[in-house]
Amino acid sequence: MTTTRIRAALAALLLTLAVLLAAAPPADGEPDTTPTAFTISGLDLHDAQIVQDGDQYVMVGSMYGCGYQWYVSGTTWCGFGASTAPTPQGPWSEPVRLFSPASTDPSTGYTWQQICGTQTGQGCFNPRLIQRTGWGSSDGVWILWFNAPRQYNLGAPHAYNSMGCNAPTGPCGPTAGAPHGSYTKPSLPICAGANGDFGVIQSATPGARPAIVCTRAGTTGLSIQELNWWGSGGTSTGVAKVAGIEDAEGPGGWWDEASGQYVLTYSDQGCGYCAGTPIGYATSTSLYSGWTAPGNVGWGAPLYGRRIFNGNSCGGQPRTVSVLDGQPYQGIDLWIGQRNETTADTHLVPLTYTPTPGVPGDGQVWRPPLTLPC
Repeated sequence: MTTTRIRAALAALLLTLAVLLAAAPPADGEPDTTPTAFTISGLDLHDAQIVQDGDQYVMVGSMYGCGYQWYVSGTTWCGFGASTAPTPQGPWSEPVRLFSPASTDPSTGYTWQQICGTQTGQGCFNPRLIQRTGWGSSDGVWILWFNAPRQYNLGAPHAYNSMGCNAPTGPCGPTAGAPHGSYTKPSLPICAGANGDFGVIQSATPGARPAIVCTRAGTTGLSIQELNWWGSGGTSTGVAKVAGIEDAEGPGGWWDEASGQYVLTYSDQGCGYCAGTPIGYATSTSLYSGWTAPGNVGWGAPLYGRRIFNGNSCGGQPRTVSVLDGQPYQGIDLWIGQRNETTADTHLVPLTYTPTPGVPGDGQVWRPPLTLPC
């Protein structure tokens, strides 16, 4: 056999071995269950959250397919939708509305269509589901939270709303009727003045209530407020201006049991429909105190230089964190940069918090404890 043929045969053998090794299960014979990133395409649900309801997954988000145009007066607001799937990867059902845009906002007397659409086109965003299980009345009822910035411009103390739902897929609100349809304009003293994106963090303390993470437009930053017994408003417990973070949005977080810390992520800095924004983090061992984010040193150095753990969020914008089967996933909107975002996809990336040594100014390589394996 010639030298050329020997080399060709050896190359073919090595290629076959590589394919077999890639397809082989782990050495212990168990299938590889390491979570990986995935994209949900063709689903008109955006700035979304995924929750679990028994053996199914429910995704709630803002809809654009009816033609909504952000900040265009007279535009039609499409409402919030919910879809279900047997796995987070799908297949996802056709979205159903959680409540009618034509129904009345009890806090203003206008319709939700006017508040979220036709008056100014400011929109209503961030539908977030909370289940009253293991805390408060622990009756399993689902509560829908969302923000309506127009309310704040009309003089409300904040932009947030809560509705009782008959199921995680709706209907929600007072028009839903029995057994759980209701509406509350929440009392939120710590989130007073907040009118931007928000998220939900579950408490690690058994029986304790979850909290919302709220944002204000401009440079006021993030605040965290404990919810009340019914999950429809806030208590006086919370923390304002978390870790001194400013001009952030799209917050979300979780309790990381391995490190014994709460971890908060957010778009750093905030902007509308941005493709490729940095994502930052902060941590604390307590939900309502002690939050810190890595600083920086040097003359003219950006304050957020070390708290950013990914510079472009996989090409999209972080929205919130969904914890599925105990695994936190960072939700990312892959915006197309238009006032109507019907065709934008949603990308979910598993998050793992691994504490690393190092402080600003130690002269060592900085390795953020979070990565974003796009």
